[in-house]
Amino acid sequence: MASRSAKIPPALKKRAAQIQVVLMDVDGTITDGSVTLLSQPDGSAIEIKSFDAHDGQGMTLGRTAGLRLGVITGRESAALRRRMREMGVEFVYEKQPHKVAAFEEVLTRAGVPASAVAFLGDDLPDIPVMRLAGLAVAVGNAAPEVKKIAHYTTKADGGKGAARELIELILKSKGIWEEMIEKARA
Repeated sequence: MASRSAKIPPALKKRAAQIQVVLMDVDGTITDGSVTLLSQPDGSAIEIKSFDAHDGQGMTLGRTAGLRLGVITGRESAALRRRMREMGVEFVYEKQPHKVAAFEEVLTRAGVPASAVAFLGDDLPDIPVMRLAGLAVAVGNAAPEVKKIAHYTTKADGGKGAARELIELILKSKGIWEEMIEKARA
């Protein structure tokens, strides 16, 4: 992709190079935003979430490079917990209608300043956290209000490689992307 090799603007590169922790919303960010419910004969429903393999590879590369990862979401999902375990995601906060408290707890647990944290969001509940993050990133199909406050907007839409694009941006800004390609694993 030609867009991935584009030069990173100096101010963005400086911000991204400082990132040690990558936090993300879930629905609309590392999923496409669909909430699929499968009706069961007993009247209950099973929730189905789809995660992008490119995002998963990006998260794995990020962890290999020493980034610490987390999610902060308003919903609760067993499928999310399983996928985050598979990805080795350290910080998992569910049922967080207001995400700032979880963000601040991550700062304490990780022992980093807000300037060392990136947050990937897509919708209005993400704005308060994005305003605190050292690198605020909107997915390509984010709400206009989210894009307006973001330091960067991904070319990829939520659930379609946006998390991968963010992690690539960070690793390229740190000057370690090329060496990380050699460490990619399935």
